[in-house]
Amino acid sequence: MKKLVIATQNRDKFREMKNALEGLDWELIPAFEFSGAPTVEEDGQTLKENSLKKAEVLSRFTGLAALADDTGLFIDALDGQPGIYAARFAGENCSYEDNVQKVLALLKGLTGDNRRAVFRTAITLFHPDQPPQQVVGEAEGFITEVARGQGGFGYDPIFLPAGFSKVFAEMSLEEKNKISHRGKAVQKARLLLEK
Repeated sequence: MKKLVIATQNRDKFREMKNALEGLDWELIPAFEFSGAPTVEEDGQTLKENSLKKAEVLSRFTGLAALADDTGLFIDALDGQPGIYAARFAGENCSYEDNVQKVLALLKGLTGDNRRAVFRTAITLFHPDQPPQQVVGEAEGFITEVARGQGGFGYDPIFLPAGFSKVFAEMSLEEKNKISHRGKAVQKARLLLEK
């Protein structure tokens, strides 16, 4: 079976991706299982740049094919913030909860369309001897006024996808993977991996 490194140190993200890629003829190995795996500084200006850098660095380090994603949350009322800095919006070493509370505080008093947001994920597949391939997935929706649900991670308790009554944190992993930004990007990546 071919081996594919999932270039993330985030166990929640790995679990979600593993679920979405189930049944593929690839053995999925998270970056955190490689001793001495480099931490990649995400200094790109776009999601695609960051995901390419992560995939290439991990592929070169392990000698294996690698899949990396970078995800951003773009909120209209905040001029697109937190954008590509979603994971560290509330500062270095902040928690998911810190980020959620910062967004809720910044949007306090805004209602309806003023809470519009879009989640975007860029995924890069990097094979050491082939040109990289990139796909993007997105989910449009709204930021809720209070956090809800126990599942998911990151901004899932406050992201309500358009046309749904449940935030991501209230959905099962399977439900979320069908409609989420990362789920859509992973499905496109899955088609590339099947080839």
